[in-house]
Amino acid sequence: MMKKVHFILPVLLMTHIASTYGQQQTFNLGRMLAKNELIAGPANEVSILKDSDKQGISCKGIVWLNGVNFKQGQIDIDLRGKDVFLKSFLGIAFHGIDTTTCDILYFRPFNFRHADTLRRKWSVAYMSLPDNNYAVLRKEHPLVYENAVTPVPQPDEWFHATLVLKDRKLSVYVNHSSTPSLEVTLINDRTEGLFGIYADGLPEDFANLTINTKP
Repeated sequence: MMKKVHFILPVLLMTHIASTYGQQQTFNLGRMLAKNELIAGPANEVSILKDSDKQGISCKGIVWLNGVNFKQGQIDIDLRGKDVFLKSFLGIAFHGIDTTTCDILYFRPFNFRHADTLRRKWSVAYMSLPDNNYAVLRKEHPLVYENAVTPVPQPDEWFHATLVLKDRKLSVYVNHSSTPSLEVTLINDRTEGLFGIYADGLPEDFANLTINTKP
């Protein structure tokens, strides 16, 4: 059964700075959903995973974590997309003001093992909304803000992502690799903001979220 998530204006969340700043914090997304600690728009629906032993959720859209104001640090998360062309996009949203103004780091699993070698280089991407979406960045800065992933997961299986944000540099690692799949410099000047889960196209799966912030 799908569970509707209560909607709270994001501006209210900005007053709730995570008390564990400078420490590692693990988020049980399934438990947070049950306790109404995930914030989504009225049209969004989120459900607890039923086909996995992971304590995670399946969702579509941007779902903010209530009380989390993210600045910089390391994010670890397990994700599972779908091998459906142009229908599976999943990752995280951060430094958000609202769902229209935020940074997003996301994966396109249907490109992970695509026969077209160029499409494989569109497997992980960064964008900064509203002015620098993927189309703008791809046209003006081709293959700067997106890249292939290494090692290459199966497109419809769980994979692990580690995101390290230090100052304005974001590095992305897949399945505990020591080689970054993507390294970018953030485009906007925001240094903190809302943090959440991002999914577009089809509902996507998320679990085992950990944030290690650095003062």
